[in-house]
Amino acid sequence: MFGTALACIMLSRVSSFPQKGLMMITRRQLLSMTGTISGAAGMSGILAALGAIPHSAQAQVPSLRAARPRRKVLLLGAGISSLIAAMELEQAGYECEILEATHRVGGRCMTLRSGDIVDEIGNRQVCNFDDDPTLYFNAGPSRIPHEHATILGYCRRLGVSLETSVNLNPAAWIQFDGFNGGARMRQKQYVADARGFLAELTQKGLPDAWLDSELGEEERDLLRQFLRSYGDLGGDDRYRGSARAGYASGGLAAPGVLKDTIALRELLKADFWRMGMHFAESSLQSAVLQPVGGMDRIVTAVLARLTNKPQLHAVVTAINVTNDGVDVVYREKGEQRRTRADYCLNAIPAQLLGGVDNNFSPDYRRLLAGRPRGKLSRLGLQMRERFWEAEGIYGGISWTGQDITQIMYPSGGFGSPKGVLVGAYILSGEINDRWVNLTAAQRIESALAQGEKVHPGYRGYFESGVSVAWHRMNHMLGCTATGSEPGTASALRAPFGRHYLIGDQVANYGGWLEASVLSALNALGDLDKKEAEAA
Repeated sequence: MFGTALACIMLSRVSSFPQKGLMMITRRQLLSMTGTISGAAGMSGILAALGAIPHSAQAQVPSLRAARPRRKVLLLGAGISSLIAAMELEQAGYECEILEATHRVGGRCMTLRSGDIVDEIGNRQVCNFDDDPTLYFNAGPSRIPHEHATILGYCRRLGVSLETSVNLNPAAWIQFDGFNGGARMRQKQYVADARGFLAELTQKGLPDAWLDSELGEEERDLLRQFLRSYGDLGGDDRYRGSARAGYASGGLAAPGVLKDTIALRELLKADFWRMGMHFAESSLQSAVLQPVGGMDRIVTAVLARLTNKPQLHAVVTAINVTNDGVDVVYREKGEQRRTRADYCLNAIPAQLLGGVDNNFSPDYRRLLAGRPRGKLSRLGLQMRERFWEAEGIYGGISWTGQDITQIMYPSGGFGSPKGVLVGAYILSGEINDRWVNLTAAQRIESALAQGEKVHPGYRGYFESGVSVAWHRMNHMLGCTATGSEPGTASALRAPFGRHYLIGDQVANYGGWLEASVLSALNALGDLDKKEAEAA
C-alpha cells in the first residue's frame, strides 16, 4: 500500500538534510528498495508451527500407518488442532476420545450467530442477531492468508467454500483526534500525500553521501523516473496533489478538482502510519480468504467426518504420563471420571496447565509457565442498514486512534439489507485492561460513541451487539501465546513421553489456524514414528 522502506528512510532523515547525520546506504540496497516499495506486499509468510516453511508449500499430512488393534489417542480440547488430528487418526484406524471443557467445539475458531452464548467470566452474553445465516460475527480468526497452504488444503479436502476477504480498502477511513481537526479522511488521500511528499524529499535530497558508490547516469535517471511515478510528482519534481487522493469535485463527468494536500508535518500526527498503513503488507495481504458463512464452517466440516464426537463440559483435573500411555482424570456434570490412552494430544492453554495436577518434569512445567496468553477483544454490531456501502466502502478496515482501534466491514453479502460490523478490534494490552472491566452494554455504548467520529449517525443504525474479551473467556483466559524465552515454542513441541502439546501455543508465529494445524501434524508425525519403532 505504501512504501514502508522509503518511509523509514525518509522519516529517519527529514530532520538531518542535507548531510548531517546521514546513514550510509549501499547502492545495491537502494536499487533493491525500489522494487520493495513498488511491491510492498512482497514479504513472504513466515508461518509454521515447526518454525518456518516456504509460503508456497503445503505441509504433508503424515502417512499414518494403520493403527494396531485397540490403539487409542486422547485429545484434550476441541479446537481446530485436536479436531484435525482426530480426523486423521480415525482414518488410520485409531480410537479417539476428545474432551472439551466448554459448551462448544472449535476453540478460538468461534463464529457467533443468533442464540449463541459467550461464556466470558463475569460477562456472559447471548447473541441476539437476527436469525439470518448472513448475519454472523467471527469473534476469533476471520482470515486465511493465501500462503497458509495447509489449512487451505484442508478447506478443499473438506469442501469448505471460500471467498475473498478485503483487508485493504483505500476508500475506508482514518480518524485521529490530533489529526485533521479530528475529522475523518479517506485512506487513499493520506497515502497519496505521504507518498508524494516523501518522494519529493527523496528526489531533492539524495546526495552521493548516502551511497557506497555513485549511481551511473542511467541508473540515476531511472531512480528519478521511479520517484516521479511513485509520488506523482510534477515536471519540476514538486508534489502538488494527486488524483490518487480522490477529487474535491468532478473527476468523471466533469473535470476533476484536486483535493488540497495535507502537509507532511500534519500527516505525522496520525498514528495510521505506525500500523494501519502497512497492515496489509505482510502475511495479511490486501485480499485474503474466508469461508463463506463464517470461519466455523471449517469446524463443522471436520466434525462431520468424526465418528467419536467431542465430550463437552469435560474439565481435565489431572494428567499422569506413564511409560506406555497417559492417564487423565476429568470432571463432567459434577462427576469425576477417568480415562486412559496410548497417547495424548493436549491443546489446553499452557498457562492453564499449572492448575491441572500432573507429573511433568520441572523443566517442562517451567516452559509451560513461560508461555502466557495475550489479550484481545472484539465486538460485533448488527446494523439495520449497510450504510458504509453508501459511502463507497465494500470490505476493508477503518482505523481510529480511539479505543476501538478498528472498524471492519463485511466482505460478503454486498447489497444486503443488513450487515454485521466488527465494531472494535483491540490489540493493545492497556486498552484491553480498561475494556475488560466494562459490562457488555457499556462496551457497546462506548463503541457506538467512538464510531460516531468515523461514521456520523452510527448509533442510529445499531440493532444488536455482542463482545468477546478472549483473556476473560472461560477455560481459555487469553488468545495467542506471547512472551517466553527464545526456543520455548520449539521445546514445547517436543513430546513429554507420550504426551504432546499442540495448538498455536507451540508455534513460533501463532495466532493462526495454520499454526494450530501444523502443530497437530507435527505431533502425528512423531506418534507414527513411535508406533513404527514399537511394531
